[in-house]
Amino acid sequence: MDIFNDWIKTTGIYNLSWENLVMFLIAFFFMYLAIKKNMEAYELLPIGLGIIIANLPLAGMAVFDSTSGIHQSSGIFGVIFYYTLSFWNILPPIIFLGLGAITDFTPLINNPKTLLLGAAAQIGIFVSFWGASLTGYFTLKEAASIGIIGGADGPTTIFLTSNLAPHLLGITAVIAYSYMAAVAFIQPPIMKLLTTKSERNIIMQESGAVNYKLKILFPNIAMFLIILIVPRSAPLISMFMIGNILKESNVVPRLVDAASNELINLSTIFLMITIGTQLNGPKVINVETLLILGLGLVAFAVGSASGIILAKIMNLFLKEKINPLIGSAGVSAVPMAARISHHMGQEENPNNYLLSHAMGPNVAGVIGSAVIACLLYTSDAADE
Repeated sequence: MDIFNDWIKTTGIYNLSWENLVMFLIAFFFMYLAIKKNMEAYELLPIGLGIIIANLPLAGMAVFDSTSGIHQSSGIFGVIFYYTLSFWNILPPIIFLGLGAITDFTPLINNPKTLLLGAAAQIGIFVSFWGASLTGYFTLKEAASIGIIGGADGPTTIFLTSNLAPHLLGITAVIAYSYMAAVAFIQPPIMKLLTTKSERNIIMQESGAVNYKLKILFPNIAMFLIILIVPRSAPLISMFMIGNILKESNVVPRLVDAASNELINLSTIFLMITIGTQLNGPKVINVETLLILGLGLVAFAVGSASGIILAKIMNLFLKEKINPLIGSAGVSAVPMAARISHHMGQEENPNNYLLSHAMGPNVAGVIGSAVIACLLYTSDAADE
């Protein structure tokens, strides 16, 4: 009988906690959203699977044993987390390379004013940063990692958090991707509240094609200027612009195909499952997690509202008006936020095509959130 009792205590069933069971429900919910609703499936499905792995007691898949010279006791996802996120942090830049290879700067080049909308949408990051720091629960490094959720950019959130507060990586990344998936529910009420019917009816004229040389010059110039001003942005910005230069050159289609398909897909598999494995129930079910959830929502909402408000202010001085709906696309949820702007415009006027215009601030938001993340990394928050 003693042998049986001893054996029972070594099973996962005996060691299950109520926190593990709660995380199983969250994992199944993520998988439901991905499979049934097709919401951010490439992110939520592997994250859900990672959460299940993390909450299977005694499995050890997410453990990294740094005391062992060859890490025999380490689980595969513990090793991936340590070497690709905590120690070297290489997966987010690789994903940025793939994102650059599928990005089109044409809307931004045609209408440079939309760069301001992308910048304005980053205000939510600072609101959440100061909010988190004032709660007394978080250090400045942790507050910076929470604030960047407002950029609605998963890889950027992962990059900054893994550098400043690795212990928060799982929860901040999952919240960032969750809000990206929920953009269709969060943004429309804010957009309707801050715009009038006549503003939502503003029709923006389609712009022409962009010169080939300009499409090559733009990412090169942007890379030089941004990295010279914010050197620590190099890992993200250089990879993003390199991917775009490869695409726009039209001479290396195999490299572009590899970066935008195999490379980004393989990185996404390991990154998302590994992020999920950081969400162990007893570690993440606490007051701090609820605060991060709320602060992330505030950051996302403020960011969406800030872009709209700036567009309304700009219209006071512009002869050719901007539809304020595209201001909410300044958050980095590409291309979901741009699609929401387009759908909202079409609800008011079926002949209103805002998608290409909304992609301007949307792409600007990707660059903006990456730059701000690296500014926070460079600032006193990182030197605390």
